[in-house]
Amino acid sequence: MKVVHQRYVAHSDAHYAGNLVDGAYSLRLFGDAGTHLAIIGDGHESLFAGYSSVEFLAPVRGGDVIEVEARLAAKGSRSRTVDFELRVICRSLDETGRAAVLAEPIVATRARGTGVVPAGAITHES
Repeated sequence: MKVVHQRYVAHSDAHYAGNLVDGAYSLRLFGDAGTHLAIIGDGHESLFAGYSSVEFLAPVRGGDVIEVEARLAAKGSRSRTVDFELRVICRSLDETGRAAVLAEPIVATRARGTGVVPAGAITHES
């Protein structure tokens, strides 16, 4: 089971030289996708317990279009291990607004985390 979100990264989200977006931006989007996955799988938003790994592999820049994937990796009685990936699928070319669809997405961030569904909160089994 997986969910995929796509979005444009506003130039106002860039805070660093080179038009770079901070790593917390990726993690915030992972939270949104993980919540979506939990609702589909368990009928509850779940509670995020933490990340076991996070890798920042390539920059995310203002003007990019990205996709975030959350994929269920393992399911316990109440815990859910989720693999996350953020890919850049379009890249801004310059300050004029020109951009290009990338032939191959750039994997910018990967992570693995665990969500926990509160006792008694699971409304359906997927």
